[in-house]
Amino acid sequence: MSGFAVVYNKKDRLELELMFGLIQHRGPYLSGIFEDKRIAMAQNYLRGDIFGNPDVVLAGSDTQVPAFNPTYPELRICYDGQMGNWQELATLYKIPDGPFREERLLLELYQNHGKSMFSHLNDAVFAFVISDGENLFAARDLLGIKTLFYGRKNTQLYFASELKSLVEITDDVYEFPPGHYMDGSGTLTRFAQLPHSPPEIIKDDLDKITTTIRDIIQRSFNNRVDFNVVTGSLLSGGIDSSVIAWLASAAYKEKFGNEQRLKTFVLGVGESEDIECARLMADHINSDHHELIVDLDQILGVLPEVIRCLESFDPSLVRSSVSNYLISKYAKEQGIEVLLSGEGGDEVFCGYLYLKEFPTEELFTRQMECIGFLHNNASLRLDRMNLCNSIRVVTPLISGELLNYAMTLPPEYKQKPDGNQKIEKWIFRKAFGNVLPKEIVWRLKQEFSQGSGSADVLPMYFEEIIEDDELRAAQTGFPMVRSKEELYYFNIFKEHFGSGRAIDTVGQWIRL
Repeated sequence: MSGFAVVYNKKDRLELELMFGLIQHRGPYLSGIFEDKRIAMAQNYLRGDIFGNPDVVLAGSDTQVPAFNPTYPELRICYDGQMGNWQELATLYKIPDGPFREERLLLELYQNHGKSMFSHLNDAVFAFVISDGENLFAARDLLGIKTLFYGRKNTQLYFASELKSLVEITDDVYEFPPGHYMDGSGTLTRFAQLPHSPPEIIKDDLDKITTTIRDIIQRSFNNRVDFNVVTGSLLSGGIDSSVIAWLASAAYKEKFGNEQRLKTFVLGVGESEDIECARLMADHINSDHHELIVDLDQILGVLPEVIRCLESFDPSLVRSSVSNYLISKYAKEQGIEVLLSGEGGDEVFCGYLYLKEFPTEELFTRQMECIGFLHNNASLRLDRMNLCNSIRVVTPLISGELLNYAMTLPPEYKQKPDGNQKIEKWIFRKAFGNVLPKEIVWRLKQEFSQGSGSADVLPMYFEEIIEDDELRAAQTGFPMVRSKEELYYFNIFKEHFGSGRAIDTVGQWIRL
Protein backbone atom coordinates (compact mmCIF):
# COMPACT_ATOMS: atom_id res chain seq x y z
CA MET A 1 0.00 0.00 0.00
CA SER A 2 1.15 3.49 -0.81
CA GLY A 3 -0.26 6.91 -1.56
CA PHE A 4 -0.34 9.51 -4.28
CA ALA A 5 -1.61 12.93 -5.26
CA VAL A 6 -2.02 14.33 -8.79
CA VAL A 7 -2.83 17.74 -10.27
CA TYR A 8 -3.88 17.73 -13.94
CA ASN A 9 -4.37 20.64 -16.35
CA LYS A 10 -2.42 23.04 -14.16
CA LYS A 11 1.11 22.19 -13.12
CA ASP A 12 0.84 23.71 -9.65
CA ARG A 13 3.72 22.57 -7.47
CA LEU A 14 2.44 24.35 -4.35
CA GLU A 15 -0.99 22.75 -4.54
CA LEU A 16 0.55 19.35 -5.13
CA GLU A 17 2.93 19.69 -2.20
CA LEU A 18 0.06 20.72 0.08
CA MET A 19 -1.99 17.66 -0.97
CA PHE A 20 0.97 15.32 -0.75
CA GLY A 21 2.09 16.56 2.64
CA LEU A 22 -1.20 15.41 4.18
CA ILE A 23 -0.59 11.76 3.24
CA GLN A 24 3.09 11.36 4.11
CA HIS A 25 2.11 8.60 6.53
CA ARG A 26 1.25 6.42 3.54
CA GLY A 27 4.89 6.15 2.55
CA PRO A 28 7.61 7.81 4.58
CA TYR A 29 10.19 5.38 3.19
CA LEU A 30 10.42 6.60 -0.41
CA SER A 31 8.74 9.47 -2.25
CA GLY A 32 9.08 11.65 -5.30
CA ILE A 33 7.41 14.29 -7.50
CA PHE A 34 7.24 14.38 -11.30
CA GLU A 35 6.18 17.37 -13.42
CA ASP A 36 5.75 17.52 -17.17
CA LYS A 37 3.60 19.73 -19.41
CA ARG A 38 0.06 19.55 -17.93
CA ILE A 39 0.70 17.07 -15.08
CA ALA A 40 2.18 17.14 -11.59
CA MET A 41 2.33 13.76 -9.82
CA ALA A 42 3.54 12.75 -6.35
CA GLN A 43 3.96 9.21 -5.03
CA ASN A 44 5.16 7.70 -1.76
CA TYR A 45 5.93 4.16 -0.62
CA LEU A 46 6.34 2.13 2.53
CA ARG A 47 9.26 -0.28 2.85
CA GLY A 48 6.79 -3.13 2.54
CA ASP A 49 5.64 -1.83 -0.85
CA ILE A 50 9.04 -2.38 -2.46
CA PHE A 51 9.50 -5.85 -3.89
CA GLY A 52 13.01 -7.22 -3.50
CA ASN A 53 15.45 -5.60 -1.08
CA PRO A 54 14.03 -2.18 -0.11
CA ASP A 55 17.38 -0.89 1.16
CA VAL A 56 19.02 -1.51 -2.21
CA VAL A 57 16.25 0.50 -3.88
CA LEU A 58 16.70 3.46 -1.59
CA ALA A 59 20.45 3.42 -2.14
CA GLY A 60 20.09 3.38 -5.93
CA SER A 61 21.02 6.71 -7.48
CA ASP A 62 18.71 6.17 -10.48
CA THR A 63 15.56 5.47 -8.44
CA GLN A 64 12.77 7.65 -9.81
CA VAL A 65 9.33 8.03 -8.29
CA PRO A 66 6.61 8.09 -9.64
CA ALA A 67 7.65 4.91 -11.41
CA PHE A 68 8.08 4.28 -15.12
CA ASN A 69 8.78 1.44 -17.56
CA PRO A 70 12.15 1.94 -19.33
CA THR A 71 10.56 0.80 -22.60
CA TYR A 72 8.10 3.70 -22.43
CA PRO A 73 9.97 6.41 -20.47
CA GLU A 74 7.44 9.09 -21.37
CA LEU A 75 4.78 7.37 -19.23
CA ARG A 76 4.61 7.77 -15.46
CA ILE A 77 2.33 6.00 -13.02
CA CYS A 78 1.07 6.77 -9.53
CA TYR A 79 -0.15 3.48 -8.08
CA ASP A 80 -1.53 1.79 -5.01
CA GLY A 81 -2.41 -1.89 -5.31
CA GLN A 82 -1.71 -5.59 -5.06
CA MET A 83 -1.65 -8.06 -7.95
CA GLY A 84 -2.30 -11.72 -7.31
CA ASN A 85 -1.57 -12.75 -10.90
CA TRP A 86 1.63 -10.75 -11.37
CA GLN A 87 3.81 -13.80 -12.08
CA GLU A 88 1.51 -15.08 -14.82
CA LEU A 89 1.31 -11.70 -16.56
CA ALA A 90 4.99 -10.91 -16.06
CA THR A 91 5.95 -14.13 -17.81
CA LEU A 92 3.63 -13.32 -20.70
CA TYR A 93 4.89 -9.74 -21.10
CA LYS A 94 8.51 -10.39 -20.11
CA ILE A 95 8.52 -8.03 -17.14
CA PRO A 96 11.50 -8.65 -14.84
CA ASP A 97 11.02 -9.01 -11.10
CA GLY A 98 12.22 -6.36 -8.68
CA PRO A 99 11.23 -2.92 -7.44
CA PHE A 100 8.14 -1.33 -9.03
CA ARG A 101 7.39 -4.57 -10.84
CA GLU A 102 3.61 -4.06 -10.71
CA GLU A 103 3.89 -0.48 -11.91
CA ARG A 104 6.06 -1.56 -14.85
CA LEU A 105 3.58 -4.29 -15.73
CA LEU A 106 0.61 -1.93 -15.60
CA LEU A 107 2.36 0.48 -17.96
CA GLU A 108 3.07 -2.42 -20.32
CA LEU A 109 -0.59 -3.40 -20.27
CA TYR A 110 -1.67 0.19 -20.83
CA GLN A 111 0.71 0.66 -23.75
CA ASN A 112 -0.39 -2.61 -25.37
CA HIS A 113 -4.11 -2.63 -24.60
CA GLY A 114 -5.15 0.87 -23.55
CA LYS A 115 -8.67 0.91 -22.11
CA SER A 116 -8.94 -2.86 -22.60
CA MET A 117 -6.16 -3.52 -20.07
CA PHE A 118 -8.62 -4.34 -17.27
CA SER A 119 -9.46 -7.76 -18.71
CA HIS A 120 -5.98 -8.79 -17.49
CA LEU A 121 -6.52 -7.50 -13.94
CA ASN A 122 -9.17 -9.89 -12.62
CA ASP A 123 -6.99 -10.84 -9.65
CA ALA A 124 -5.77 -7.38 -8.73
CA VAL A 125 -6.89 -4.48 -6.57
CA PHE A 126 -5.68 -1.06 -7.66
CA ALA A 127 -6.00 2.67 -7.90
CA PHE A 128 -3.73 4.42 -10.39
CA VAL A 129 -3.14 7.48 -12.55
CA ILE A 130 -1.06 7.20 -15.73
CA SER A 131 0.14 10.20 -17.75
CA ASP A 132 2.57 11.13 -20.51
CA GLY A 133 2.39 14.78 -19.46
CA GLU A 134 -0.40 15.65 -21.90
CA ASN A 135 -2.95 12.89 -21.43
CA LEU A 136 -4.38 11.26 -18.33
CA PHE A 137 -5.81 7.84 -17.51
CA ALA A 138 -7.07 7.05 -13.98
CA ALA A 139 -8.82 3.91 -12.71
CA ARG A 140 -9.99 2.04 -9.63
CA ASP A 141 -10.62 -1.68 -9.16
CA LEU A 142 -14.11 -3.18 -9.33
CA LEU A 143 -14.48 -3.81 -5.61
CA GLY A 144 -12.98 -0.48 -4.62
CA ILE A 145 -10.52 -2.08 -2.23
CA LYS A 146 -8.00 0.63 -3.03
CA THR A 147 -9.24 4.09 -2.12
CA LEU A 148 -9.28 6.96 -4.58
CA PHE A 149 -10.91 10.41 -4.66
CA TYR A 150 -11.02 13.19 -7.22
CA GLY A 151 -11.91 16.86 -7.22
CA ARG A 152 -12.50 19.70 -9.64
CA LYS A 153 -11.64 23.40 -9.62
CA ASN A 154 -11.98 25.54 -12.74
CA THR A 155 -10.38 23.39 -15.48
CA GLN A 156 -8.20 21.39 -13.11
CA LEU A 157 -8.62 17.80 -11.99
CA TYR A 158 -7.19 16.55 -8.70
CA PHE A 159 -6.67 12.96 -7.54
CA ALA A 160 -5.59 11.60 -4.17
CA SER A 161 -5.56 8.42 -2.14
CA GLU A 162 -7.32 10.17 0.73
CA LEU A 163 -10.09 12.74 0.91
CA LYS A 164 -8.15 15.02 3.28
CA SER A 165 -5.76 15.92 0.46
CA LEU A 166 -8.57 17.24 -1.72
CA VAL A 167 -10.65 19.24 0.78
CA GLU A 168 -7.63 21.50 1.28
CA ILE A 169 -7.85 22.48 -2.40
CA THR A 170 -11.53 22.38 -3.41
CA ASP A 171 -15.02 21.74 -2.03
CA ASP A 172 -16.00 19.97 -5.26
CA VAL A 173 -14.86 16.50 -4.18
CA TYR A 174 -16.04 13.00 -5.07
CA GLU A 175 -15.25 9.38 -4.41
CA PHE A 176 -13.81 7.83 -7.57
CA PRO A 177 -16.35 5.09 -8.35
CA PRO A 178 -15.10 1.49 -8.36
CA GLY A 179 -14.89 -0.32 -11.68
CA HIS A 180 -14.44 2.92 -13.65
CA TYR A 181 -11.71 4.76 -15.52
CA MET A 182 -11.42 8.48 -16.30
CA ASP A 183 -9.67 10.35 -19.09
CA GLY A 184 -8.29 13.88 -19.14
CA SER A 185 -11.71 15.38 -19.95
CA GLY A 186 -12.95 14.17 -16.57
CA THR A 187 -15.34 11.68 -18.17
CA LEU A 188 -15.94 8.49 -16.18
CA THR A 189 -16.49 5.20 -17.99
CA ARG A 190 -17.46 1.89 -16.38
CA PHE A 191 -15.19 -1.02 -17.32
CA ALA A 192 -16.67 -3.71 -15.07
CA GLN A 193 -19.59 -4.38 -12.74
CA LEU A 194 -20.65 -7.02 -10.27
CA PRO A 195 -22.71 -9.85 -11.80
CA HIS A 196 -26.50 -9.64 -11.58
CA SER A 197 -27.04 -13.38 -11.58
CA PRO A 198 -25.00 -16.31 -10.25
CA PRO A 199 -22.79 -18.41 -12.51
CA GLU A 200 -23.57 -22.06 -13.09
CA ILE A 201 -23.25 -24.02 -9.86
CA ILE A 202 -20.45 -26.60 -9.92
CA LYS A 203 -21.26 -30.25 -9.28
CA ASP A 204 -17.98 -31.32 -7.66
CA ASP A 205 -18.01 -33.47 -4.54
CA LEU A 206 -17.28 -31.98 -1.14
CA ASP A 207 -13.67 -33.22 -0.94
CA LYS A 208 -12.77 -31.66 -4.27
CA ILE A 209 -14.39 -28.36 -3.32
CA THR A 210 -12.58 -28.09 0.01
CA THR A 211 -9.28 -29.06 -1.63
CA THR A 212 -9.76 -26.39 -4.29
CA ILE A 213 -10.53 -23.75 -1.66
CA ARG A 214 -7.35 -24.60 0.24
CA ASP A 215 -5.29 -24.60 -2.96
CA ILE A 216 -6.58 -21.20 -4.11
CA ILE A 217 -5.99 -19.60 -0.71
CA GLN A 218 -2.51 -21.08 -0.46
CA ARG A 219 -1.68 -19.80 -3.95
CA SER A 220 -3.07 -16.37 -3.10
CA PHE A 221 -0.96 -16.30 0.06
CA ASN A 222 2.20 -17.34 -1.80
CA ASN A 223 1.65 -14.65 -4.43
CA ARG A 224 1.23 -11.86 -1.89
CA VAL A 225 3.51 -12.64 1.08
CA ASP A 226 7.32 -12.80 0.98
CA PHE A 227 8.54 -11.75 4.51
CA ASN A 228 11.17 -9.44 2.96
CA VAL A 229 10.35 -6.90 5.67
CA VAL A 230 9.25 -7.46 9.27
CA THR A 231 5.83 -9.12 9.02
CA GLY A 232 3.21 -10.01 11.60
CA SER A 233 -0.38 -11.23 11.51
CA LEU A 234 -3.59 -9.95 13.02
CA LEU A 235 -5.28 -12.72 14.97
CA SER A 236 -8.76 -12.07 16.34
CA GLY A 237 -9.45 -15.75 16.92
CA GLY A 238 -12.10 -15.90 14.19
CA ILE A 239 -11.87 -18.38 11.32
CA ASP A 240 -10.62 -15.80 8.76
CA SER A 241 -7.66 -14.42 10.68
CA SER A 242 -6.88 -17.88 12.07
CA VAL A 243 -6.52 -19.40 8.60
CA ILE A 244 -4.17 -16.61 7.52
CA ALA A 245 -2.12 -16.83 10.73
CA TRP A 246 -1.88 -20.63 10.33
CA LEU A 247 -0.61 -20.28 6.75
CA ALA A 248 1.74 -17.47 7.74
CA SER A 249 3.22 -19.35 10.67
CA ALA A 250 3.99 -22.37 8.49
CA ALA A 251 5.57 -20.19 5.78
CA TYR A 252 7.53 -18.22 8.38
CA LYS A 253 9.04 -21.35 9.88
CA GLU A 254 9.84 -22.71 6.43
CA LYS A 255 11.74 -19.55 5.52
CA PHE A 256 13.49 -18.78 8.81
CA GLY A 257 13.63 -22.12 10.63
CA ASN A 258 11.32 -24.19 12.83
CA GLU A 259 12.46 -22.42 15.97
CA GLN A 260 11.32 -19.02 14.67
CA ARG A 261 7.89 -17.71 15.69
CA LEU A 262 5.58 -15.43 13.76
CA LYS A 263 4.36 -12.37 15.70
CA THR A 264 0.56 -12.28 16.09
CA PHE A 265 -1.58 -9.46 17.50
CA VAL A 266 -5.02 -9.20 19.12
CA LEU A 267 -6.93 -6.40 20.86
CA GLY A 268 -9.72 -6.59 23.38
CA VAL A 269 -11.75 -4.32 25.63
CA GLY A 270 -11.03 -6.24 28.81
CA GLU A 271 -10.88 -10.04 28.66
CA SER A 272 -12.98 -10.22 25.49
CA GLU A 273 -13.91 -13.26 23.45
CA ASP A 274 -11.35 -12.27 20.82
CA ILE A 275 -8.61 -12.34 23.44
CA GLU A 276 -9.52 -15.82 24.62
CA CYS A 277 -9.90 -17.36 21.14
CA ALA A 278 -6.78 -15.69 19.77
CA ARG A 279 -4.81 -17.04 22.72
CA LEU A 280 -6.02 -20.55 21.88
CA MET A 281 -5.06 -20.16 18.22
CA ALA A 282 -1.67 -18.64 19.06
CA ASP A 283 -0.88 -21.65 21.23
CA HIS A 284 -1.93 -23.92 18.37
CA ILE A 285 0.56 -22.37 15.91
CA ASN A 286 3.15 -21.47 18.59
CA SER A 287 3.27 -17.81 17.58
CA ASP A 288 4.95 -14.95 19.40
CA HIS A 289 1.61 -13.60 20.57
CA HIS A 290 0.88 -10.02 21.67
CA GLU A 291 -2.30 -8.96 23.47
CA LEU A 292 -3.40 -5.34 23.78
CA ILE A 293 -6.07 -4.79 26.43
CA VAL A 294 -7.77 -1.38 26.36
CA ASP A 295 -10.63 0.37 28.18
CA LEU A 296 -13.34 2.88 27.28
CA ASP A 297 -11.20 5.90 28.13
CA GLN A 298 -8.47 4.79 25.71
CA ILE A 299 -11.06 4.26 22.98
CA LEU A 300 -12.65 7.68 23.53
CA GLY A 301 -9.21 9.26 23.53
CA VAL A 302 -8.37 8.12 20.00
CA LEU A 303 -11.82 8.58 18.40
CA PRO A 304 -11.09 12.05 16.94
CA GLU A 305 -7.88 10.82 15.32
CA VAL A 306 -9.55 7.63 14.09
CA ILE A 307 -12.34 9.59 12.38
CA ARG A 308 -9.87 12.07 10.87
CA CYS A 309 -7.83 9.20 9.44
CA LEU A 310 -10.85 7.06 8.50
CA GLU A 311 -12.81 9.85 6.77
CA SER A 312 -16.14 8.32 7.79
CA PHE A 313 -18.78 8.63 10.50
CA ASP A 314 -20.56 5.29 10.02
CA PRO A 315 -20.92 3.77 13.54
CA SER A 316 -20.24 0.16 12.64
CA LEU A 317 -17.16 1.16 10.69
CA VAL A 318 -15.85 3.55 13.32
CA ARG A 319 -16.21 0.96 16.11
CA SER A 320 -14.22 -1.66 14.27
CA SER A 321 -11.73 0.94 13.06
CA VAL A 322 -10.90 2.01 16.61
CA SER A 323 -9.82 -1.55 17.32
CA ASN A 324 -7.86 -1.72 14.08
CA TYR A 325 -6.18 1.62 14.73
CA LEU A 326 -5.03 0.70 18.22
CA ILE A 327 -3.70 -2.75 17.33
CA SER A 328 -1.98 -1.44 14.18
CA LYS A 329 -0.33 1.34 16.20
CA TYR A 330 0.79 -1.20 18.78
CA ALA A 331 2.19 -3.52 16.08
CA LYS A 332 4.14 -0.62 14.58
CA GLU A 333 5.67 0.05 17.99
CA GLN A 334 6.82 -3.58 18.00
CA GLY A 335 8.69 -3.01 14.72
CA ILE A 336 6.11 -4.52 12.33
CA GLU A 337 6.10 -3.14 8.77
CA VAL A 338 3.57 -5.51 7.15
CA LEU A 339 0.45 -6.94 8.80
CA LEU A 340 -1.46 -9.91 7.40
CA SER A 341 -5.24 -9.78 7.69
CA GLY A 342 -8.15 -12.18 7.18
CA GLU A 343 -10.28 -9.39 5.72
CA GLY A 344 -12.48 -10.55 2.83
CA GLY A 345 -13.63 -13.93 4.14
CA ASP A 346 -17.08 -12.65 5.07
CA GLU A 347 -17.68 -11.16 1.63
CA VAL A 348 -16.38 -14.23 -0.24
CA PHE A 349 -18.13 -16.90 1.84
CA CYS A 350 -21.21 -14.99 3.09
CA GLY A 351 -20.16 -14.60 6.70
CA TYR A 352 -22.28 -11.66 7.81
CA LEU A 353 -24.96 -12.70 10.29
CA TYR A 354 -27.71 -10.58 8.74
CA LEU A 355 -27.49 -12.76 5.61
CA LYS A 356 -29.11 -15.55 7.61
CA GLU A 357 -32.37 -13.61 7.56
CA PHE A 358 -32.86 -14.21 3.84
CA PRO A 359 -33.93 -17.35 1.97
CA THR A 360 -31.24 -19.35 0.20
CA GLU A 361 -32.41 -18.30 -3.24
CA GLU A 362 -31.70 -14.65 -2.34
CA LEU A 363 -28.20 -15.29 -1.05
CA PHE A 364 -26.32 -14.42 -4.24
CA THR A 365 -28.13 -11.09 -4.63
CA ARG A 366 -27.50 -10.23 -1.00
CA GLN A 367 -23.85 -11.26 -1.30
CA MET A 368 -23.37 -8.88 -4.24
CA GLU A 369 -25.11 -6.16 -2.22
CA CYS A 370 -22.70 -6.79 0.63
CA ILE A 371 -19.67 -6.66 -1.67
CA GLY A 372 -21.04 -3.44 -3.11
CA PHE A 373 -20.55 -1.78 0.28
CA LEU A 374 -16.81 -2.38 0.33
CA HIS A 375 -15.65 0.61 -1.70
CA ASN A 376 -16.77 3.32 0.73
CA ASN A 377 -17.09 1.37 3.97
CA ALA A 378 -15.10 -1.70 5.00
CA SER A 379 -12.24 -1.04 2.58
CA LEU A 380 -11.60 2.27 4.34
CA ARG A 381 -10.84 0.50 7.61
CA LEU A 382 -8.52 -1.89 5.83
CA ASP A 383 -6.66 0.95 4.14
CA ARG A 384 -6.68 3.82 6.61
CA MET A 385 -6.19 2.22 10.00
CA ASN A 386 -2.97 0.59 8.89
CA LEU A 387 -1.63 3.29 6.57
CA CYS A 388 -2.09 6.02 9.18
CA ASN A 389 0.44 4.03 11.22
CA SER A 390 2.66 3.52 8.14
CA ILE A 391 1.97 -0.22 8.01
CA ARG A 392 1.18 -2.14 4.86
CA VAL A 393 -1.67 -4.65 5.17
CA VAL A 394 -1.87 -7.79 3.00
CA THR A 395 -5.16 -9.66 2.54
CA PRO A 396 -4.83 -13.07 0.86
CA LEU A 397 -8.59 -13.75 1.09
CA ILE A 398 -9.29 -10.75 -1.15
CA SER A 399 -8.59 -12.68 -4.32
CA GLY A 400 -10.38 -12.53 -7.64
CA GLU A 401 -9.75 -16.23 -8.18
CA LEU A 402 -11.21 -17.11 -4.77
CA LEU A 403 -14.28 -14.91 -5.19
CA ASN A 404 -15.00 -16.24 -8.67
CA TYR A 405 -14.76 -19.81 -7.43
CA ALA A 406 -16.89 -19.15 -4.34
CA MET A 407 -19.66 -17.74 -6.50
CA THR A 408 -19.97 -21.11 -8.24
CA LEU A 409 -20.57 -22.97 -4.96
CA PRO A 410 -24.08 -24.01 -3.89
CA PRO A 411 -25.51 -21.26 -1.67
CA GLU A 412 -26.36 -23.81 1.04
CA TYR A 413 -22.62 -24.51 1.34
CA LYS A 414 -22.02 -20.89 2.36
CA GLN A 415 -25.04 -20.58 4.66
CA LYS A 416 -25.56 -24.18 5.79
CA PRO A 417 -29.02 -25.02 7.23
CA ASP A 418 -28.68 -26.59 10.68
CA GLY A 419 -32.08 -27.20 12.23
CA ASN A 420 -33.65 -23.78 12.75
CA GLN A 421 -30.29 -22.07 12.34
CA LYS A 422 -27.70 -21.55 9.61
CA ILE A 423 -23.93 -21.95 9.84
CA GLU A 424 -22.26 -19.05 8.06
CA LYS A 425 -19.16 -19.73 5.93
CA TRP A 426 -19.76 -23.46 6.41
CA ILE A 427 -17.70 -24.58 3.40
CA PHE A 428 -14.77 -22.37 4.42
CA ARG A 429 -14.87 -23.82 7.92
CA LYS A 430 -15.08 -27.32 6.47
CA ALA A 431 -12.03 -26.71 4.29
CA PHE A 432 -9.83 -26.00 7.33
CA GLY A 433 -11.60 -28.14 9.92
CA ASN A 434 -8.76 -30.65 10.15
CA VAL A 435 -5.95 -28.16 10.81
CA LEU A 436 -7.46 -25.65 13.24
CA PRO A 437 -8.90 -26.16 16.75
CA LYS A 438 -12.60 -26.97 16.59
CA GLU A 439 -13.34 -24.06 18.96
CA ILE A 440 -11.96 -21.74 16.29
CA VAL A 441 -13.46 -23.48 13.28
CA TRP A 442 -17.03 -23.42 14.62
CA ARG A 443 -16.91 -20.14 16.54
CA LEU A 444 -19.93 -17.96 15.75
CA LYS A 445 -19.15 -15.08 13.41
CA GLN A 446 -18.72 -11.69 15.06
CA GLU A 447 -17.82 -8.32 13.64
CA PHE A 448 -14.37 -7.17 14.71
CA SER A 449 -15.95 -4.56 16.99
CA GLN A 450 -18.14 -7.19 18.65
CA GLY A 451 -15.41 -9.71 19.29
CA SER A 452 -13.00 -7.06 20.55
CA GLY A 453 -15.69 -5.49 22.76
CA SER A 454 -15.85 -1.96 21.32
CA ALA A 455 -19.36 -2.57 19.95
CA ASP A 456 -20.66 -3.04 23.48
CA VAL A 457 -19.26 0.03 25.19
CA LEU A 458 -19.56 2.81 22.60
CA PRO A 459 -23.33 2.90 21.77
CA MET A 460 -24.26 2.79 25.45
CA TYR A 461 -21.86 5.61 26.28
CA PHE A 462 -23.30 7.99 23.68
CA GLU A 463 -26.89 7.15 24.63
CA GLU A 464 -26.08 8.50 28.06
CA ILE A 465 -24.20 11.70 27.15
CA ILE A 466 -26.26 12.99 24.17
CA GLU A 467 -29.79 14.30 24.66
CA ASP A 468 -32.74 13.23 22.49
CA ASP A 469 -33.38 16.85 21.48
CA GLU A 470 -29.81 17.20 20.22
CA LEU A 471 -30.22 14.22 17.92
CA ARG A 472 -33.60 15.44 16.58
CA ALA A 473 -32.18 18.90 15.87
CA ALA A 474 -29.24 17.45 13.96
CA GLN A 475 -31.50 15.18 11.89
CA THR A 476 -33.43 18.22 10.65
CA GLY A 477 -30.44 19.33 8.63
CA PHE A 478 -28.70 15.98 8.20
CA PRO A 479 -31.30 13.19 8.02
CA MET A 480 -28.61 10.59 7.31
CA VAL A 481 -27.59 10.71 11.00
CA ARG A 482 -29.32 7.67 12.52
CA SER A 483 -28.26 7.54 16.18
CA LYS A 484 -26.62 9.49 18.99
CA GLU A 485 -23.43 7.56 18.45
CA GLU A 486 -23.41 8.46 14.76
CA LEU A 487 -24.08 12.11 15.60
CA TYR A 488 -20.96 12.25 17.76
CA TYR A 489 -18.84 10.84 14.95
CA PHE A 490 -20.55 13.07 12.38
CA ASN A 491 -19.68 16.23 14.30
CA ILE A 492 -16.00 15.23 14.37
CA PHE A 493 -16.15 14.45 10.63
CA LYS A 494 -17.57 17.91 9.87
CA GLU A 495 -14.75 19.59 11.77
CA HIS A 496 -12.21 18.05 9.39
CA PHE A 497 -14.08 17.74 6.09
CA GLY A 498 -16.93 20.25 6.22
CA SER A 499 -20.62 19.70 5.56
CA GLY A 500 -20.57 19.82 1.77
CA ARG A 501 -19.86 17.18 -0.86
CA ALA A 502 -17.42 15.38 1.43
CA ILE A 503 -20.42 13.93 3.28
CA ASP A 504 -21.58 12.23 0.08
CA THR A 505 -18.37 10.18 -0.05
CA VAL A 506 -19.30 8.39 3.19
CA GLY A 507 -20.84 4.95 2.84
CA GLN A 508 -23.24 3.90 5.59
CA TRP A 509 -23.61 0.23 6.48
CA ILE A 510 -27.19 -1.04 6.38
CA ARG A 511 -27.15 -1.83 10.11
CA LEU A 512 -26.15 0.33 13.05
